Amino acid sequence: MQVQHRLFTVGAVLASDPDKELPTPDLKQEDIALLEKEMDVMDAQLPPLKNFILPGGHTSVSVCHVCRAVCRRAERLVVALHQSDPVDSLVLQYLNRLSDYFFMLARQLGHDLGAEEVIWNPRDV
Repeated sequence: MQVQHRLFTVGAVLASDPDKELPTPDLKQEDIALLEKEMDVMDAQLPPLKNFILPGGHTSVSVCHVCRAVCRRAERLVVALHQSDPVDSLVLQYLNRLSDYFFMLARQLGHDLGAEEVIWNPRDV
């Protein structure tokens, strides 16, 4: 639920005209710290990651990977926007950490559900 609130904050910040003096909600460093703390908790419970993994193994895991991909896409778009119109750095940091959070959540859910991680096997180059 907290993530939804913060994403609405991100949307409000990005939709606001910086030249108008209207109050907008803000992100705080604590919002990013919370994501990092949650990722650390999950990471401590998971086996070390030794390979790249593909989305799969369970529907819930795949959904988390889709969320991660959407966050990365949003992050790239905000970085591009930042080139012409400065964006609060916390917005960029939050999107970056949120996509990492979804990756960790995918691994945690897979672990909890007993789903095997799908390891990427590249072809020989």
